[in-house]
Amino acid sequence: MIPLTELLVFAGAALVVLITPGPNMIYLISRSICQGKVAGVISLLGVMAGLLIYVFATTAGLTALFVAVPVAYETLRWAGAVYLGWLAWQAVKPGARSPFEPKNLPPDSPRKLFLMGFLTCFLNPKVGVFYLSLLPQFNPPQSEVQSSCKACYSDDPRSCYRLP
Repeated sequence: MIPLTELLVFAGAALVVLITPGPNMIYLISRSICQGKVAGVISLLGVMAGLLIYVFATTAGLTALFVAVPVAYETLRWAGAVYLGWLAWQAVKPGARSPFEPKNLPPDSPRKLFLMGFLTCFLNPKVGVFYLSLLPQFNPPQSEVQSSCKACYSDDPRSCYRLP
């Protein structure tokens, strides 16, 4: 169990990252304004799924992998940069309308809303750097979470169902 002081420090740092405007916030606001509350909630669920991927990957030791194999980190970093560049190009390309100009769009399907929320979060370098650099400090090497994750990645598929 994480001590209360460490939990409060982590929650404070996470709050600062979450309230700082970025691609996730812009995506959620735009979907909510253009398509309503339900679309905003579905998009938020996609963003949350992207956050969970980072949490699980970090507890499973992805940070150690990125330290050992820098190419893996660079690949993820560049994929995020390319995605954010593509989003920016869609906003400024010739003939593009201002991203802040109200426009009537055909409603996106719940699947597309969720997927775009997931991709916006998962490929957001700010979120990745935050989780991969800060979260491991709060996960001691012999923690129950890490033991469970290591068991899930072992050769015996039944081992992930055992509790530490």
